[in-house]
Amino acid sequence: MSNKIRKGFTLIELLIVVVIIGILAAIAIPKFANTKEKAYLASMKSDLRNMATTQEAYFADWQVYTGGTASNVGGSTAAVNGFVPSSGVTVVAVGTAGTGWSSTAGHSGTTKTCAIFVGVAAVSPALVEGEPKCN
Repeated sequence: MSNKIRKGFTLIELLIVVVIIGILAAIAIPKFANTKEKAYLASMKSDLRNMATTQEAYFADWQVYTGGTASNVGGSTAAVNGFVPSSGVTVVAVGTAGTGWSSTAGHSGTTKTCAIFVGVAAVSPALVEGEPKCN
């Protein structure tokens, strides 16, 4: 009689490991998707704050606020007074002479929008003057 020593994993052990990995993946994937959308919203808020700086700099020079659409989508860019937003973001600014301005931002990766306003009526979803807010 010869004694054979078998080395390796049984089929049941391998199946248990595969099931555990599947459960962990099912938990992790939705969390990563949510993180990506949070990054898009943070990018839009940052661009709205930068638009506020652009508007106030323009006002300091010309005593009026500017309007227009700045975008950076699909490799083509459009600027408003030298301001170009982050990749995938489009910012629409509306200036009302010397009284105030408002801006809205959208991202090509999400359907949510963000807005900011100063010196004019509130623009949804923003409720507080000078504070960017997203829906």
